[in-house]
Amino acid sequence: MKQAERTVALVAPHFPPSNLAGVHRARLLSQHLHEFGWRPVIVTTHWRHYEEALDWGLASLVDPELEVIHTAALPTRPIRVIGDVGVRALPWHLSALRKLKREKRFDFLYITVPSFYSATLGQLLFREAPIPFGIDYIDPWVHVWPDAEVKYSKAWLSMKLSERLEPWAVRNAALITGVASGYYEGVLERNPNLRETCVTAAMPYGFSTRDFSAPSVMSRAPSLFDPNDGNMHLLYAGALLPKAVGVLERFLEGVALLRERGSLLSNRLRVHFIGTGKSPNDPNGYAVLPVASRLGLGKFVTEHPHRMAYLDVLVHLTGASGILIVGSTERHYTPSKVFQAVQSRRPVIALLHEASTAVQVLERSRAGMAITLSERRLPEPSQVADALERFASTHYCADAVKWDQFEAYSARESARQVAAAMDEALDRYTREAAQKWSPSIVR
Repeated sequence: MKQAERTVALVAPHFPPSNLAGVHRARLLSQHLHEFGWRPVIVTTHWRHYEEALDWGLASLVDPELEVIHTAALPTRPIRVIGDVGVRALPWHLSALRKLKREKRFDFLYITVPSFYSATLGQLLFREAPIPFGIDYIDPWVHVWPDAEVKYSKAWLSMKLSERLEPWAVRNAALITGVASGYYEGVLERNPNLRETCVTAAMPYGFSTRDFSAPSVMSRAPSLFDPNDGNMHLLYAGALLPKAVGVLERFLEGVALLRERGSLLSNRLRVHFIGTGKSPNDPNGYAVLPVASRLGLGKFVTEHPHRMAYLDVLVHLTGASGILIVGSTERHYTPSKVFQAVQSRRPVIALLHEASTAVQVLERSRAGMAITLSERRLPEPSQVADALERFASTHYCADAVKWDQFEAYSARESARQVAAAMDEALDRYTREAAQKWSPSIVR
């Protein structure tokens, strides 16, 4: 007999029309969860409280039938006391969830983080009356923050607060997930009891073939370059992580070496960066151009430092000659943008950690090539230059790509895995709740 549909209250502090990268987790899951027996109800913050530019093109990709609850939040104007929307909206998110709980309108609570402070919502509700809840790590919460070595600095305080809050937030979680197992493995090491009491699962963001087929993507041309000017246009789109900066510098040194060699490729190679700036909303916050200029590449590298609308990024991906991926030196980092890039039907050249699942997938599928690195070893400029020469001379045919290699990384497959994990966590919770949890022992 078919199981009755269950409902998940899915907390996403940011959701379209926010254009932050994290919004795609809840957006993509909500597209497919209903196929696996779960009806999502999104609890998010009203867009008037977002500080980033709004992206209504991205919002158009959200199913109009999806139930989305938009809450209030503390304002940031005229005085910005708190920036983190998870903190600013926490009381209102909690109130919305309490209302849904009173009305018995969800079977499971699933919280995507960051904002990391939203992770406390599960335990806050659990203390009032036990409920099954899960936390999904898009990024690790407890880690070494940049500048955290400066005692009593903002970064130091954030790190110390995360070390205290996370154990409390996950104490009674029924489910811990992440975009890769490395994103939550530290949680299990710091809280070993969770290995016995909690279901765990890892799944990437996943890609959506629907996004690239949007009419506004298929009918437009890139604004940052001319795809028909005879040059080879490589495009990198997305934030530049702190531990990817050294990798980027090696890549640019490889490009500079091509010019030193007098390579014909160097005369027509153009490398474009979108969204790599120091601040997502600062059009002058260049992070790549200063490095490129120092290496004499100012005429061959362009940077659009601030965030670009999502559908505009897809237009540029489909118009590029090839897609550049610059990964991190962190072992757990698995760049979801690799699988999105492949869907542009353009060849991919990626600098990735040797442990990344994307390395083998790229080469087995004939979708591109990877230059590997590790925590202690960055690629030499000569390796990069040689790889660029091979990349430029290799014929790419989208029809020859083994697309079945990517089925495991689709948004639909990720939603299936989340649904299965929630089923398991909820069934275990239901079996154990009576004997394990009573109001007298909830802490």
